[in-house]
Amino acid sequence: MKEQGNILFSGVGGQGILLASEITAYSLLAAGFDAKKSEVHGMAQRGGSVTAQLRYGDKVYSPLIEPGKADILVAFEMMEAVRYLPYLHGGSKVIVNTQKILPPSVATGQAVYPEGLLDTLRERGVVVVPVDAFGIAKAVGEVRTANVAMVGAIAPFLPVDSELFGDIIRSRVPAKFMDVNLQAFEAGQKANQQ
Repeated sequence: MKEQGNILFSGVGGQGILLASEITAYSLLAAGFDAKKSEVHGMAQRGGSVTAQLRYGDKVYSPLIEPGKADILVAFEMMEAVRYLPYLHGGSKVIVNTQKILPPSVATGQAVYPEGLLDTLRERGVVVVPVDAFGIAKAVGEVRTANVAMVGAIAPFLPVDSELFGDIIRSRVPAKFMDVNLQAFEAGQKANQQ
């Protein structure tokens, strides 16, 4: 595990990307790292692209990640993973939710959802960890926990104890959703067998 790193979160509005990046940032801070985070909401309310950039280390001066410098890409949707390929390098890890969210052009039949997206990622020489976060969320009984399942999937790649993640989840998630979020986190960790 590295003592510094750059994490790029990407997805579609409404997937909980901002909460996932917040939980990750606060967990890194609790582990003693400096961490800086930046968010781009775009057309989030209309299902548009959403990103969050997070950098951590002994001392971090800017949250922004340069192309080719992302150590981890956490993609909440498969096409969003491919969209951010320019940010990856040969040693990058890509945790990708296997859920497909059809853009309007595909939903109306004007375009076709591309096939082989995971293969496209693997061809770049990066480590690809597919995670059925939506399936995990359904299994724990709350579909809105897919984002926390994705946090669980990146946890093995970060220098943070699982207990710290649990503490942060408890402090950031409403009490009535705490148990299902903790279950989703644990299931996400198990889904990453790297």
